[in-house]
Amino acid sequence: MARIALVDDDRNILTSVAMTLEAEGFEVETYNDGQSALEAFNRRMPELAVLDIKMPRMDGMDLLQRLRQKSKVPVIFLTSKDDEIDELMGLRMGADDYVKKPFSQRLLVERIRSILRRQEALAADGGTVPEDAQVMTRGNLTMDPLRHSVSWKGNDVSLTVTEFLLLQALAQRPGFVKSRDQLMDVAYDEQVYVDDRTIDSHIKRLRKKMREADEEFSAIETLYGIGYRYNEE
Repeated sequence: MARIALVDDDRNILTSVAMTLEAEGFEVETYNDGQSALEAFNRRMPELAVLDIKMPRMDGMDLLQRLRQKSKVPVIFLTSKDDEIDELMGLRMGADDYVKKPFSQRLLVERIRSILRRQEALAADGGTVPEDAQVMTRGNLTMDPLRHSVSWKGNDVSLTVTEFLLLQALAQRPGFVKSRDQLMDVAYDEQVYVDDRTIDSHIKRLRKKMREADEEFSAIETLYGIGYRYNEE
């Protein structure tokens, strides 16, 4: 039973969403501001966190930044209808997904399940290792799906689940173009809708992290109007 943390200053949202998730079999912890959530996370990290962006004491952006300093715990943002800038900033900072308010609780549940399934797949161990779970080396890049580890020129790079899956999909076939639709299929379940901007934001964040390991990193190429391609270096 996965532990889900809900962080929102709207008590009605906390109550209703918590009831829905508990009915789906999740263990739920609720917090009405980022500071109290961070203090609890320092004692015990949840399997996934759902964060509102605008909160008192510590907002969702600040909380995410603190979390990413020490954890890859998946994060879904709850954003207001007109918060496009906040959505993009959150994805670039390392959020795994976002859901706009007002939202369907069923959609939120599906996105939570989708991300947790990806986590479980990456953490699966034992038995015959499928091809997409084997250690992959492409030039200066090494990826180990079972350990969720990535290195570039020997330098470790910390990626979220979504970033890892996108990089893996691109690097599996160097030189071949992946459309945004194909990358959406890799990163999200069929029942979860995302737009092109979401994939673009994940790729920008991925590039930024790789350039922190090597400022000359240029292996991910954009083909405008088509998609992305990994060029082995």
